[in-house]
Order: sequence, then structure tokens, then C-alpha cells
Amino acid sequence: MTSDVGDSAPTPNPPPDGSAKAPGKSKKHLPLWQETILLLVVALGLSVFIKAFFLQAFYIPSESMEPGLIVNDRILVEKMSYWAAGEPARGDVVVFKDPDNWLGSTPIGPTNPVAQVLAKVGLYPSGGHLVKRVVGVAGDTIVCCDGEGRISVNGVALNESAYLKDITTLQCNGPMTSTCKWTAGPVPEGSIFVMGDNRANSADSTVHMCRKRETDCVPGAEFVSTQLVVGKVFALVWPASRISLVHRADSFAGVPDAN
Repeated sequence: MTSDVGDSAPTPNPPPDGSAKAPGKSKKHLPLWQETILLLVVALGLSVFIKAFFLQAFYIPSESMEPGLIVNDRILVEKMSYWAAGEPARGDVVVFKDPDNWLGSTPIGPTNPVAQVLAKVGLYPSGGHLVKRVVGVAGDTIVCCDGEGRISVNGVALNESAYLKDITTLQCNGPMTSTCKWTAGPVPEGSIFVMGDNRANSADSTVHMCRKRETDCVPGAEFVSTQLVVGKVFALVWPASRISLVHRADSFAGVPDAN
């Protein structure tokens, strides 16, 4: 008698030891030490890629951005902020490479050999850069100061009380020139004018302006090329008690573009 279903394939004999093994050869796993090295290589590769194109860690070496950023704070910089047609905007806190020995000495950075290696691949905050707030962009004219000690940009006085340090003890909001009467700009194309939030202790654009009767000053040295800007500071990530996002200051919202 014929069957109404197809013939079944012969049942394979079980292994002599009684174990149930799938047909075919089992996959070989790498030794633990090889897997560890592979994971480290992949992690370092990702770190280099992220540092080159997206995020980079830095630390704050000075008091120039107090009270918002204090010494030894760790910050993250968003490198894609100004890709393509993007440019730094007034009020942004940015990190940039030292324009022309603004640091005044050997760039500050990690001294531990392990930390130096980690810094190169983006796993440790780097040194040799500056962090400041953008006060003027291309075409802007910055004037210090009005009767209330406020800086003006394109004729609009700024209320900077939200982020400046000890403004009540200062004669004006731009005292690093030893005078409260100065003008900077128009800011050249492709440049920015930057200032620290600790206006009484910040080697920023105001320190590099030419003053009357100076003979060894380089005109225009106060402006920072946008090509030196690494990116915009967007987060304070250490210490844990101070973790927060860093936003663009809204005190510049009413400043008109330069004519």
C-alpha cells in the first residue's frame, strides 16, 4: 500500500556519547586576550573618528570663564556646529586654537604619559586651546562702554548680568584694556571678537587691541579666525555636581546685523 505523504528522510544516528550536537562544524572563538585587543582597537578607532568629526573633550585651565566654567571643569565641544555654511554666533561659548601665543607660554595640557596618549585619541581633555564667548561676528562694531558700563554691539547695549562675574565691582564690562573707552571693529570677514565672562581676568580680544601710542602692536590681532574655532561648547560634563548644558546667551538676541 502506498502512503499519502512523501517519504521521510532517514533519521540520523545520534552521537555515540548521547549529546545533541547540530550538524556541521562548531565555530571557533578567539582567545580572550585576542578579543580584548580587538575591542580596544575598535574603541580607539571610534574615539579617533568621533574626536575628528563630532565631539572633543577639553578642560578649563583658568578663571577666565567664571562663574559659568571654573578651573578643572570638563567640557564637551560640538565640532559639527559650524560645518558647511555655519558660523559662530554672538553669545556662543567656543573653543579655538591659540591664535598667536595668546596663552603666553607652553600650552597647558596633560603631563601624565598615559593621559597624553588618551588626549590624542579624544579620551582625555586636551590643552593648548582657549575658551571664550563670541561677542562680535563679521561686520560688527563693539564699543565700551555706555553710561551704565555696558558693552554695545552695533549700537545695542548688552545686558550681560546673567553670565558675567562680579559685574557690580567693575567700573565697566570691558576693563582689561585699563580703560572703559574703546572701540573694536568692524570685525573682518571670517573672524570673531571674543571675551571671557570673568572680565577682570581674561586674556581675550580686548587685551590684543592696539592702544594709542603703542608702537609694537599688530593691528587686527584682536580678532580670531573662524578657521581656528574647534566648535561650540554644549555641555559641562564634570564634576558630576555641575553637569549641565551650555546654551547661547540670549542677551545678544536684539543685536542687529551690521549694515
